[in-house]
Amino acid sequence: MRWIIAALLVLVSVQSTLSQTQSCVDRLAVQRDLFGANGLRVSQPSLAVEDVTSSAKKNVGLAVLYSLFLPGMGELYVGDYGTGKYFTIGEGVLWLTYASFEVYGDWLRDDARLFATTHAGVDPSGKDDQYYVDIGNYINTYEYNEKKLRDRESGKLYDLASSYFWKWDSDASRANYRDMRVSHDHVFNNAKFVAAAIIVNHVASAINAGRLAIAHNSEVEEAGSIGVHASVIGGFARPDGIMITMTKRF
Repeated sequence: MRWIIAALLVLVSVQSTLSQTQSCVDRLAVQRDLFGANGLRVSQPSLAVEDVTSSAKKNVGLAVLYSLFLPGMGELYVGDYGTGKYFTIGEGVLWLTYASFEVYGDWLRDDARLFATTHAGVDPSGKDDQYYVDIGNYINTYEYNEKKLRDRESGKLYDLASSYFWKWDSDASRANYRDMRVSHDHVFNNAKFVAAAIIVNHVASAINAGRLAIAHNSEVEEAGSIGVHASVIGGFARPDGIMITMTKRF
């Protein structure tokens, strides 16, 4: 019985010794990990290629120019295409709308002028837009010239013997033509509004790209700051050393 008790005491003693040894080894391992042989921290930081790219500053002017050329490209250059894609999509939609208005307007204009050729004997060669406005307001060239003479605008008279002569077969035809001309003018005016919207889209994307580039550069500058923190290893009651931690944001 005595030898069993003695064995148990030896086992407890060995277990306690191993526990203390393990604690000491763990502490030494932590210290070696935090400090080198001379008490300095040893580390070999590595920076991946993608980190260099994301942490690099962006040229604000270049971002603005990219978006002025094609909306959304400045945001893509900065690395934040989340909002830029809407400018790119909007650009495509606006150009498609503009092209549709232009094609439809040309179709309406050609129809109206063909109608004038058929019902008023108009010669379409060499005529400007003002001529096509005038033929819709007067039944024939005589009526038009008389009105200009009364208004003392002799410089705007049309030569009756030239290709500028017209005569509608009926007032209803003239009114029908005028409605057609007004319709294609409205379509072309809508195209002008879309063109203005395209310009606004370019400017808005450029402003947004510049703002994102500035914000990105600010984050890069903050990420480059280094923080230093000192602490006592083991606590103030049983100090084993001083640990100085330096942190750097990436």
